[in-house]
Amino acid sequence: MGWAHSFPMSEGVRTGREWTRRRLESLPWAAAEPDTVDAIVLTVSELITNAHIHAHSDAHLVLTWDGDCLHVSVHDEDPTLPRQREAEPGEVSGRGVSIVQKLADEWEMRCQRHGKMVTACFCPADADADAGNDRYDGGNS
Repeated sequence: MGWAHSFPMSEGVRTGREWTRRRLESLPWAAAEPDTVDAIVLTVSELITNAHIHAHSDAHLVLTWDGDCLHVSVHDEDPTLPRQREAEPGEVSGRGVSIVQKLADEWEMRCQRHGKMVTACFCPADADADAGNDRYDGGNS
């Protein structure tokens, strides 16, 4: 199961957060895991912000639920990989990579033909409880 949407620089990060939250509401574990949903939405916010501010690019967001993990991938047009840095106290930027690294169960970044892709994965604990749900076993429960 997955969703994809492009967020132009003119659309803003807020639209990306709202779009993501609406998609997550359809997943069976989302209501029981509000902290995971919030972590995913914050990660989307950080990754779209990085695409807009640092890459000067539209952000192409893909959310993929594979039954175990929700994969959040953002592509932008700049091949320069983000780097972690220590933000000085009072600075309003410079924490995005650290935030994503702390929130996600796994994350990676890689250069692509036209830019880069940053992917963060979230494995909700309650997903195991839904493993027998019709949505995942093809109705054979």
